[in-house]
Amino acid sequence: MPANKKLLVLPGDGIGPEVMRQVRRVVDWFDKRRAVRFDIKEGLVGAASLDKHGVPITDAVMADALATDAVLFGAVGDPRWDNVAFDKKPERAILRLRKDMGLFANLRPATVFDELADASTLKREVIAGLDILILRELTGGVYFGEPRGVTTLPDGTKRGVDTQVYTTPEIERIARVGFELARKRRNKATSVEKANVMHTGVLWRETVTKLHAAEYKDVELNHMYADNCAMQLVRNPKQFDVIVTDNLFGDMLSDLASMLTGSLGMLPSASLGAPDATGRRRALYEPIHGTAPDIAGKDLANPLATLLSFAMLLRYSFDLADDAALIEQAAKSVLKRGLRTADIMQPGATKVSTTQMGEALLKELDTLAA
Repeated sequence: MPANKKLLVLPGDGIGPEVMRQVRRVVDWFDKRRAVRFDIKEGLVGAASLDKHGVPITDAVMADALATDAVLFGAVGDPRWDNVAFDKKPERAILRLRKDMGLFANLRPATVFDELADASTLKREVIAGLDILILRELTGGVYFGEPRGVTTLPDGTKRGVDTQVYTTPEIERIARVGFELARKRRNKATSVEKANVMHTGVLWRETVTKLHAAEYKDVELNHMYADNCAMQLVRNPKQFDVIVTDNLFGDMLSDLASMLTGSLGMLPSASLGAPDATGRRRALYEPIHGTAPDIAGKDLANPLATLLSFAMLLRYSFDLADDAALIEQAAKSVLKRGLRTADIMQPGATKVSTTQMGEALLKELDTLAA
């Protein structure tokens, strides 16, 4: 066996610790049943870190993230910290992780399990069989551009500024990932921006078009404005395969796409950096749901998105596709048995807690591995 894989677990706030506990149980299962072993280190981020250390993420935890093979992240955010200085907000933890780790490519799949097709607010025929991937640029754009901030004007009113900025290399590297992913799927990419009203959109479209012509002519490429893309995701989502877009639009469109599937609690994500000289990529995996403070601590949260994020971790960071598929198949089997947490509850199904959903998935893994 090769050396144990190093994994940093950052449960965070709200329902983060609850869903992460179910992942730890699956990690233990793999250690015992599949000889897939991890050296696990755990750290505080978000409000949990603010409560203990006074900062959203410490330099020590950041150093651990840079040194590990992969990071598994829960969620950050707490209403107690809503009205504090911007650099003290819990969410700064995930922004720093993305920036310092160079995680420029955010992969957010939107896949509809057959068993949950009726959980969507859209008609079954619109979303049944949906399998799309939204690729969001993660370290540039309006969330990081300078200048930014709020200033007081001479007349006492205030002015807020956020700067949307992209360079050619930033656009090229995310577009290249998009084309490569499309080649492994249905060979179709849709580049999304607002070239009709934004200079960054003009540059984005020009850069993607040039790269496509030079290196990826075999991939079908379409361009679409972000507002139209949002409309099309609701009208006819199955027209898409891979959607490549910037930080702001990717944030919005991926959340919109998630609700096509019926629940934020079902969707994982991966954030990847550029490969180094050895081919290793820094990577962080997280569910796309938030901290859900209204149900935190009540054993009600859906752990499947975090468990499926762990499956993505196995696939993208450690090339363990068969092991990742085991988790994904176990999740499908649990849903086929009619087990549902509150967020995906349907008539005739059996409502289960966070812990019970984790237990059911472990039993399915036992069955699949027998």
